Amino acid sequence: MDPLKICLLSSEVTPFAKTGGLADVSAALAGALKSRGHQVLLFMPLYERVEKGDWKFDFVTELKGTKVSFGEREIEFEVFTTALPNSKQLVHMIHCPELYGRKEIYTQDKDEHLRFALLSRAALDCCQRLGFAPDVIHCNDWHTGLLPLYLKTVYAWDKLFEKTKTVMTIHNIAYQGMFPADVIPELGLSDGAKYFDQADRDDGLVNFLRTGLTFADKLTTVSATYAHEIQTAELGMGLEGLLQSRAADLSGIVNGVDYADWSPQKDKLIPHAFSPKDVSGKALNKRALLDYLRLPHDANVPVLGVVSRMTAQKGFDVMFDVLPRRLEEHDMRLTVLGSGEKKYEDFFRWLKREFPTKVGFETEFNDGLAHLIEAGADIFLMPSRYEPCGLNQMYSLKYGTIPIVRKTGGLADTVEQFDPATRKGTGFVFEHFMPSAFQWAFDFALETYADSDAWKQLMQNAMACDTSWDKQVLEYEKLYRSL
Repeated sequence: MDPLKICLLSSEVTPFAKTGGLADVSAALAGALKSRGHQVLLFMPLYERVEKGDWKFDFVTELKGTKVSFGEREIEFEVFTTALPNSKQLVHMIHCPELYGRKEIYTQDKDEHLRFALLSRAALDCCQRLGFAPDVIHCNDWHTGLLPLYLKTVYAWDKLFEKTKTVMTIHNIAYQGMFPADVIPELGLSDGAKYFDQADRDDGLVNFLRTGLTFADKLTTVSATYAHEIQTAELGMGLEGLLQSRAADLSGIVNGVDYADWSPQKDKLIPHAFSPKDVSGKALNKRALLDYLRLPHDANVPVLGVVSRMTAQKGFDVMFDVLPRRLEEHDMRLTVLGSGEKKYEDFFRWLKREFPTKVGFETEFNDGLAHLIEAGADIFLMPSRYEPCGLNQMYSLKYGTIPIVRKTGGLADTVEQFDPATRKGTGFVFEHFMPSAFQWAFDFALETYADSDAWKQLMQNAMACDTSWDKQVLEYEKLYRSL
């Protein structure tokens, strides 16, 4: 089949700017599409922290001095490119110090709406000036939510986009990009105000994500289960009615994992490689992990791992009663890397004080330690309240680090409950967000760990899972071609 022309926009792209999984997905998907022979233009803002980073940039002379009108205001930008690491895929970075020359990726500044409206407009203007007629424009999260509307209004005259279709992906519906309705003229959409949701405007608001979900041709989210969950009042965050009305256009595609970075055979950040055929290196990584955190080593004692943002979404509340009791009753190690809300950080600091020979906790992000926990731990704890997709449970599977997860979103789609009778399954899954349910899964995991034959089979099952982008990119191809 003929290669596609794809324009992909994201507010974050790994390794340049990252606050969550959006960055990893944007980079990996673009790279996977490129490797499949498609033409991909990938756009992101050139933030101050990226500009000051150790990257080699090339100036795109064809896009010099491009100007975009937003109502009465004119904003000028330029474009620089750099390659994704270990890839031929270029990232087109929108250079506009007026909007992106700030210390943080996201701000509470009064022009936040303009910062990301420019990303959408700049991508479309660049396509025009480069003569690139996209078959598909793939928008990600609220930051790019205005693009489908711009395409149907401001750019409707241009035959270049006559056959262009749009895809809008929800990575986390909790973040919607809501701003006062009086910014509509500043967005250059005074004539298009009627296209914004009337109920939102009655409340004095505009919602970027709702707008994207209304006007994009197809909608996706990052797991099949999450696609159903966001159509409910519990997890739809006020958009469930719109998503129900567009259910036929909504699909869930689980994110892939880049096994060049996240596999025990190829991982350059762990001291000992290992594979499903020879897992001896895992025991050596276990020792290295405990040595790093200054915890006593015992090859027969289970090591638990956590790598996470410390937020209510991640479900740490169900651990509050269970972990202290089990740490007191059992010889085990708990290794934790993460930062965020004070009450969760305080909980793990308290555990470290109460069990200094059993608990290690680091808040300063360390990519090497994140990889070492995945490689050296026996069990990974991920009891999320909700999880659109999740990546760490998929990393864990590849490293034979058995995940304990709640049955929600992508966790439900990627981890299969272990059955000791048939020896099938890849982890431990509890359904209800309750301490007793988490305790059941936790105890089940410890019981299974004590059966060395069952545990070896469970590790083999987990490591055999294929959630690579080589597989998942085919789902996106299928979606694009359906348009």
